[in-house]
Amino acid sequence: MKLYLDPISTTSRPLLMFAEEHALPVEIVHVRLFEGEHRTPDFLRINPNGCVPVLVDGGFVLTESGAILRYLADLAGSPAYPTDLRARARINAAMDWFATNFHTAVGTQLAYPALFPAFHPFSPEARAEVAATGLASAHRWLVVLDQHMLGPRRNYVAGEELTIADYVGGSMLALAEAAEVDLGDTPNVRRWLATLKGRPSWDPTFAAFNGLLSATRPAA
Repeated sequence: MKLYLDPISTTSRPLLMFAEEHALPVEIVHVRLFEGEHRTPDFLRINPNGCVPVLVDGGFVLTESGAILRYLADLAGSPAYPTDLRARARINAAMDWFATNFHTAVGTQLAYPALFPAFHPFSPEARAEVAATGLASAHRWLVVLDQHMLGPRRNYVAGEELTIADYVGGSMLALAEAAEVDLGDTPNVRRWLATLKGRPSWDPTFAAFNGLLSATRPAA
């Protein structure tokens, strides 16, 4: 079983964390996005979308990070994706929320244009306008995450136990941090993120991404 990804990819890191914590028999194949390896003919034969991550399990090919995470969780029999129908529905809803509402604001509108401007060749005026819209939305979603998805008594975004939704959300919140988004008055979000950062898999998973940020930011 092979998992094609790049550790700098926001959607790849939840899979890296999950695979690390569950000791899955999966071979990690590094597809270097900045070197254009996702656009090579060999990779496009695996995924015509030209995107990571991709899972290849024998003759079965699966794209899309959330679908792969669910597949691996079922394969591992992980309690992070329980079989109860309503528990799964809550987890699926949280994953969809992070992938749409939260990621649109934090990733598409804020982090990626700010961190990697060479890949977003917009005018400074257009970038500033998009960033302002993203920042307003990000603050709104952070309040929802803090007060409604977490709250003072819930340890994780879909209940009292860690689920695959936390792997997804943690990667996206780390992206907000990288873009220096002010988390504001969100004590529950900060507590949750600190819990995730305390997991042994966090630092190895985020090492490449943090190294990239250090290399691209000007020295103080």
